[in-house]
Amino acid sequence: MPRLSGKVALITGSGTGIGRACALAFSHEGAQVTVVGRRKAPLEAVAREIETSGGKALGITCDVTSRASVEAAIAGATKHFGRLDLVVNNAGAIVVGTVEETSGEDWDRVMATNLTGTFLVSRAAIPALRAAGRGSIVNIGSYLGIVARKQRAAYCAAKAGIAGLTRAMALDHAQEKIRVNCICPAIIETEMAIESLSKAADPEAARKQRTAEIPLGRFGKPEDVASMAVFLASDESSWVTGVSFPLDGGQTAS
Repeated sequence: MPRLSGKVALITGSGTGIGRACALAFSHEGAQVTVVGRRKAPLEAVAREIETSGGKALGITCDVTSRASVEAAIAGATKHFGRLDLVVNNAGAIVVGTVEETSGEDWDRVMATNLTGTFLVSRAAIPALRAAGRGSIVNIGSYLGIVARKQRAAYCAAKAGIAGLTRAMALDHAQEKIRVNCICPAIIETEMAIESLSKAADPEAARKQRTAEIPLGRFGKPEDVASMAVFLASDESSWVTGVSFPLDGGQTAS
């Protein structure tokens, strides 16, 4: 039997990259999936892909930095599928810079998308998870929430905040059988990562340098994250909560 059979999931930032991979993986494992993001076209494409494969999907445009938008998305997903069991907080943003180089506007944007977005979606979803009798929230953090990297001040702060929020929510809602965990990937082959590398003076050299930092010798793939998300959403991890898992090819082991 598929590991998520009978479950209903909502995944933010799921039009591309990690979120898309999670949506496809969750559907493959039997979940009905609400794909959420700011851009309508990618969401519709993912929903069609799921339905073409025999799954059930709903696309909802949503800005995770807006309380009203988030609450409307949760309400729409719950009304459409009748329940909500699983949430993946994946929507994210990055800015490159030290504290001095980071504008107030960029700081606010990174915090609002990564940390406040995770808070707003989780807060809106918890009543539905409670009504379902149990649930799992999977936050997508970063290895930069565990260790630091030069010129990532805002991003490191936001992702460390997600790790702390994960632990707090896990304790607050354990008695309700709502588990909360965090995946902390290193660099993954996504549009955001490729765009960031393209801004380097020598993008190919930057890629080789980043690859050399990873003991397993390659960038992660969106499917690597999706596989762990499925595990954390499923009953296979029923005794796991409040944990931030490095998924980094061994980068934080050194």
